[in-house]
Amino acid sequence: MNSKERMYRNNSSNMKNSRKRSSSTKGRFVLAASILASAFMINNASAFISPPLSTLPRNQMQMSLSATTTKATVDNNNDVEELQINAGKYRPNPVVVSAEAEALSHSSTTMKLTPSYDLFQMLTEEEGGTIPAKSAGNAMRDDSILKIGIPDTLENLKLSSFQGLGGREKIEKLPDPFKMVEKELQPFSDSIKELVSSDQPILSMAAKHFFEKRHGKRFRPTIVQLVAKAVAVAVPEKNEVHGKGNSAPNEEGADKVGGVAGWEWSGASDIEIEGGVVTADNHKGSEVWRRQAQLGQIVEMIHVASLIHDDVLDEADTRRGGEAVHKLYSNKVAVLAGDYLLARASVLLARLENTAVVQIMATALESLVAGEIMQLKAPPESLLEMESYLRKSYYKTASLICYACRSTALLGGHAYGSTVAIACEEFGYHLGLAYQIQDDILDFTAAANVLGKPALADMDLGLSTAPILYAAQEFPHLRPLVMRRFKKKGDKQTALEALYKSDVAMDKAKALARFHAQVS
Repeated sequence: MNSKERMYRNNSSNMKNSRKRSSSTKGRFVLAASILASAFMINNASAFISPPLSTLPRNQMQMSLSATTTKATVDNNNDVEELQINAGKYRPNPVVVSAEAEALSHSSTTMKLTPSYDLFQMLTEEEGGTIPAKSAGNAMRDDSILKIGIPDTLENLKLSSFQGLGGREKIEKLPDPFKMVEKELQPFSDSIKELVSSDQPILSMAAKHFFEKRHGKRFRPTIVQLVAKAVAVAVPEKNEVHGKGNSAPNEEGADKVGGVAGWEWSGASDIEIEGGVVTADNHKGSEVWRRQAQLGQIVEMIHVASLIHDDVLDEADTRRGGEAVHKLYSNKVAVLAGDYLLARASVLLARLENTAVVQIMATALESLVAGEIMQLKAPPESLLEMESYLRKSYYKTASLICYACRSTALLGGHAYGSTVAIACEEFGYHLGLAYQIQDDILDFTAAANVLGKPALADMDLGLSTAPILYAAQEFPHLRPLVMRRFKKKGDKQTALEALYKSDVAMDKAKALARFHAQVS
């Protein structure tokens, strides 16, 4: 055993010994604290308002990395070549269909959704991030209509004041968001198992696998339920032009938002409640409440289907602490089970009877595929870019969460372009990114039994996440390893040694997660 192998084993041993201590405390604080925003929103409609522009960068350009050109040395079959990587110009976008095909699929009455990373901030100002220019989908993000007469109890909430994040306050003193909707989620497992039942026993068992013993934390249905309660508190904004609850500041330039005049400011479900408006008093047990709960089930079906398919692609052995579906049955059964869940989710989505929600959630499904393509086919240069990593995280994780949040608002009677609906998507976007970044951190710091999957799984797949990317900024010799996806012998060990040696890489990754958690 050489010195490098001994160092790696010692570091790995030390990390394993500390994992159990850290994973249940600091490792979960960012996620838990970020969800608190949902808890506060239920009794505070002003929580929907985005941070005022005075507290954020005012540059209205699209987010971009600095155009500083860096050089990386790439070892390819012992041939050394220099690659010029211009982070400012190289911005890959996953393409699922051609621009021509996409244009043919649209009409004057369909939405043309903009990815959330082009609507809301992705990187901190220190790392070159700026607030994107106002456009369709975020035009009302800074509106203050809900601020009138409502005290903002979230205004001074800082994650850095809690234990594990630099402060002394105990997070336990705040409401537990999971318990706040515990009763609503109690029948979740039984009802969703019925919804995915099939006449084919093997297919039925495979599809139900994650909804029985391996149901996880039900994070996404919990978020949908919390947002549903929150939007019930906010009265839909009034359309000054038509006198209806479909927000439309004006009709000028309506064609610029991707639909017929006023369509961008519609999309709200018809509210079949006395008075036509959902309130905190009439929400629970109503048809609106039922549809929002069903949306939570749909989101979980889509998520579980993506996990089943991902495990087949990644050849993973475990998921959520148990065997992966394809290991229990076969690859064919697993693929069919995932397809079946997506088919059932599509049927249930149509039964929500809101075409805007169907389009939004269908786009979320497309985003999951785009993220997988981006992960599998990303050019080597992009693997070093933090923005590319965050975009992939958006497609694979945050998109489903933020689109589900916006759809929940629409089902609650709020217009697509309203302040509430936009704030819901922004909340889900930042929460989703914080969730994924924290999960990537735990891949290095938590034990496999906590993660429910093998530790260091990302590196085994050749993926570089925030901790490794920050380490590569500090140690240039890691860049060729990242670009070749750790394919050579000793690459992973070298990268881990550099990460453990770094004094800033892990802290920067945690700071990025805190940024998104705080903004959410």
